[in-house]
Amino acid sequence: MTPEELAAELDRVGYLPDRGIATAAYLAWRMHRPLFCEGEPGTGKTSLAVALARALDLPLIRLQCHEGIDATQALYDWDFPRQLLHLRALEAAGPVDADQAEASLYTRRFLLARPLLQALEDAPCVLLVDEVDRADDEFEAFLLEVLGENSVTIPELGRVTAETPPLVVLTSNRTREVHDALKRRCLYHWLEHPDLAREVAILRRRLPGVTERLAHQVASAVRRLRDLDLLKPPGVAESLDWAEALLTLGRTELDADTAATTLGAVLKYREDAQRALSSGVLGAASGSTIGG
Repeated sequence: MTPEELAAELDRVGYLPDRGIATAAYLAWRMHRPLFCEGEPGTGKTSLAVALARALDLPLIRLQCHEGIDATQALYDWDFPRQLLHLRALEAAGPVDADQAEASLYTRRFLLARPLLQALEDAPCVLLVDEVDRADDEFEAFLLEVLGENSVTIPELGRVTAETPPLVVLTSNRTREVHDALKRRCLYHWLEHPDLAREVAILRRRLPGVTERLAHQVASAVRRLRDLDLLKPPGVAESLDWAEALLTLGRTELDADTAATTLGAVLKYREDAQRALSSGVLGAASGSTIGG
């Protein structure tokens, strides 16, 4: 498979990649290197991992990062309630050697595989490490070790190694800078918001009922909103929500009044909505023309 063929497969499953995204994903897959995707929210970072899993016919395993996440939540844990029930059952059956009882508690049947261990065991697969910028430095270091070796050691059971490394996609909204050590381990790609033509194509692909004119008007209006100094500029997901809202209302065009009354589909902060309304960009929505 070539980068162009991978792009065609991504297109087939509904993700419209540009050449840069398709090439970066192809290299990550073939070189067995994690792909670090950074960019503004709504630029399609998470959707890329989902589409890659579908295009390559691989299972998708997702690790959602958050503040305070640790190795236990990401790698594995022991099923304490089941271990306790097992221990009580042993005690009810009669005298049992303490060492044997303890050893029986730490077997595979009581192990809860979290996303990282699951990815190593189920590889080949696509592992999505979403919003890694929300985790802390210690978790980054742990993640770097796991991704570098594609294996982990469980003291009670031994070493688990992926015969085929998972295709790892890490995403970051750049709420903080991720350390260089982790970035160096990865291939890097910055995702921009799509250009007008590609966003129109995405709208029409995902929402077949949207006319080319309405898709162009929505995409043009969203691009104008992104040029404002907003707390949260809208991404493609908001463009889709807006277009779907207009379809639900039976609208075939986006005029200024409709844009104002449906603004909650695309902007999620009161300050952003007020700025958009006072800027006059919504008044230009009805003037958007194909190719304009």
